[in-house]
Amino acid sequence: MLNLDGKNALVTGIANNRSIAWGIAQQLHAAGANLGVTYLPDEKGRFEKKVGELVEPLKPSLFLPCNVQDDHQVETLFKTIGDQWGKLDILIHCLAFADKDDLSGDFSQVSREGFTRALDISAYSLVQLSAAAKPLMSQGGSIVTLTYLGGVRVIPNYNVMGIAKAALEMNVRYLAGEMGPLGIRVNGISAGPIRTLASSAVGGILDMIHHVEEVAPLRRTVTQQEVGNTATFLCSDLASGITGQILYVDSGYCIMGM
Repeated sequence: MLNLDGKNALVTGIANNRSIAWGIAQQLHAAGANLGVTYLPDEKGRFEKKVGELVEPLKPSLFLPCNVQDDHQVETLFKTIGDQWGKLDILIHCLAFADKDDLSGDFSQVSREGFTRALDISAYSLVQLSAAAKPLMSQGGSIVTLTYLGGVRVIPNYNVMGIAKAALEMNVRYLAGEMGPLGIRVNGISAGPIRTLASSAVGGILDMIHHVEEVAPLRRTVTQQEVGNTATFLCSDLASGITGQILYVDSGYCIMGM
């Protein structure tokens, strides 16, 4: 088993027990990492309660709100990490959003507001969080984000999210180039389709999953645990020579032509 004892890991993007971020958090915990978890704050506190109850067995030492569209909230999050942990070793970025109306119909009809919001939350947030994490990774570290094949190929109904993932993947490369001399590695995992709260907004997600099960070399889609295992590997010393990469965890689907 991979050993992450003594490593502080911040996991963003857990919404419920189907979230890929939840699978990653479980595997990091199993490897011995000290966890911090963020949740999206809302007026009624629903996410705080739901996510708090879900992650309780993992005993996170930090549980804090983080809306990446609120600069003050991001600043407070990382100040708290610095005050309580002193350092950050691992940052897991599992944040993406697009208006549901922009995930169907003609891509050319995406609104300026919808385009900007999708890029802000889904792509810029990696830059934003990485910049905040950088001073806390003085001993090196690992940053891992989640992407999807729709960032390099046209996927029905993925629309503006495909553009956001393309931007996200270039963010990985530019951040890796900047932070490499500091011993900070930045990578992305391109996971196969998994039924999550986020993916449910994509029209025809079940058809996409069934198609992967029929066409992928392994004749199945992947699980949260498999993505979590890959993320844990990327955060460990076993991946010390890997940075700026997009690793496909999709049962081999991306290699197929038909």
